[in-house]
Amino acid sequence: MRKGNRIKHTFRLPPDLSRQLADYAGRKRVSQASVVEAAIASFLSPDGSERMEAAFSRRLDRITRQLQKLDYHVEVGNEAFALYLRTWLAATPPPASQPSAAVRAGVEKRFENFVEALARHMEREAHLADDLVRVDELDEDHG
Repeated sequence: MRKGNRIKHTFRLPPDLSRQLADYAGRKRVSQASVVEAAIASFLSPDGSERMEAAFSRRLDRITRQLQKLDYHVEVGNEAFALYLRTWLAATPPPASQPSAAVRAGVEKRFENFVEALARHMEREAHLADDLVRVDELDEDHG
């Protein structure tokens, strides 16, 4: 709108909203009238709801992609653990019906070693899922 072509309006605002308006205008270094004008224009704009819907759609799309990536990583982790467990069960003899204290201590030590190895691996920046993503990207490049 042109500066000279204005109609004066008088209205009242609740004290909290008035403070928010003054604070916002002060931070942005603009007049309160220009903030009110922009807010009313945005509110009355016919495409305002469409812009808001587009913004929500973009955010939802981003969240959907993040959830799909998370789902993929959980699936990779589950499959890797299942593969490890199958290998371990195939290579480890079944325990005796009444394991001795030495056998139980050995099992506990092997489990502690497993947890420590897993913790070391998780502290690294490169993970199995990252390697699998790189393999998928290479397949797409050559395919």
